[in-house]
Amino acid sequence: MTAAGGTAAADDAATARLATFDALLSPLGTELLAAAAAALARGSELADGTRLRAAGHPPELVAAAFGQAELRSRAAAKFPAADQMFFTRPGLEQASSHRAAAHRAARFAGRGRLADLCTGIGGDLVALAAEHPVLAVDRDPLHLRMAVHNAEVADAVDPVSRSGVRERGRVEPCEADVREVDLRGVDGVFVDPARRGGDQRMATGTSEPPLGWCFALVDRVEAVAIKAAPGLRLDVVPPGWEIEFVADGRGLKESVLFAPALGTAPRRATVLLRNGEVATLTGEPDGSGDGSGDRVSDRVSDRFGDVAGDALTGGPAGGLPLRPPGPFILDPSPAVTRAGLVGTLGRLVDGWQIDPRIAFLGVDRPVATPFARILRVEAEMAFDVRRVAAAVRAAGVSALDVRRRGLAGDVEAIRRRLLPARRHLVPHGPTMTVLMTRVRDAPWAILCTELTAAQTGQVEAPERAEGAAAERAEVAEVAEVAAEGPTPAGDGPGPASAGR
Repeated sequence: MTAAGGTAAADDAATARLATFDALLSPLGTELLAAAAAALARGSELADGTRLRAAGHPPELVAAAFGQAELRSRAAAKFPAADQMFFTRPGLEQASSHRAAAHRAARFAGRGRLADLCTGIGGDLVALAAEHPVLAVDRDPLHLRMAVHNAEVADAVDPVSRSGVRERGRVEPCEADVREVDLRGVDGVFVDPARRGGDQRMATGTSEPPLGWCFALVDRVEAVAIKAAPGLRLDVVPPGWEIEFVADGRGLKESVLFAPALGTAPRRATVLLRNGEVATLTGEPDGSGDGSGDRVSDRVSDRFGDVAGDALTGGPAGGLPLRPPGPFILDPSPAVTRAGLVGTLGRLVDGWQIDPRIAFLGVDRPVATPFARILRVEAEMAFDVRRVAAAVRAAGVSALDVRRRGLAGDVEAIRRRLLPARRHLVPHGPTMTVLMTRVRDAPWAILCTELTAAQTGQVEAPERAEGAAAERAEVAEVAEVAAEGPTPAGDGPGPASAGR
């Protein structure tokens, strides 16, 4: 196909997606969306979809409605108004949750007009436009239309004046390449560069536009915030910028880079708690340079069994004492370890390290903190699979979680070897966590049970990482090395990839 022919086909496809989106906004589209949501709730998508097509409704519109119903169901964990919003699959995957977006939008308090570059489906636009007029820029016309709609349904835009006459709201959409946008009159910029090209994730550290271009925005606007991958190489961040890592429960989700005009600390670890609150820890990173913060290469190698993962590259964390494991162990949030704030956390809880290169902290009492889960030490021993398996079986557990720091190996394979046979599991027994780690530079196993919120005095307990599955997910999020296949079809009105 010629270049001209390819461009024409792409234009036709974009026009068709926009037409489908408009149809979903019509009374018929609203009716089909409601029917699709009800079918999804009942588990009768196939039968109801067939019935709607047989009733004469356009098949492509029925498919789009069911695609949106699925995406809205997924988005409910991220957005309170998800049942009224519109998404594409890649747009939803890259969008920040409403809580994360609202947390960082507070940095722009007191500033006037903002620019949201690479708006996508508007996850951050919703939060920014709640308090500011915003120039929303994206070169994907469908994402831009969705973003404006999503901001409106989230009450970020006031579409009606006091006289009752509709007037332009707080969001000004701009379909363009962000590198060509005039930022005069803008007091602050948020940019979320795409980390996908077509159907594939870009190589680690690359984005569109590149991070170098994003950092250079400070030459035009002093207040700049950049969303980046959690596996960001920290040595690419200019001096004076704040680096924040954000975890939702125990899952590390993103990093955010704040220009000096917005930064308030060298490093920040933020945890979004299940009760809706946000906990944040700030300080200087452990050790020299990046301390424990830049361990991506170790973690990637560990994923394939080459070296110990989740270790501290900067040596002892912030001068903490080094002692054997005590009666309790703190397992810090991945946001804390990635930010290099293990030493800061350790000093807050009067803790110590059990090994100079391992992020587990020992404490004498069950300390309530949102920045770590607290584990009671039941037994410890040199790591030997058969010996550990016997100890786990003798403990009479109902389930087993394996957490690895400092040792190589397939966590799931080891968990299967340690897990007692089904007949030996005790209903309503404790869930045991086996820490595969190092103590005094020797392979070590620490058998623990997690304390409840009531036992530690917390309002809520941090979510527990579920064994090897959580370990694999965390490695994938931090290192971004997982190979991803093409985005599945059937999203409703939307491109197969996020156009930025």
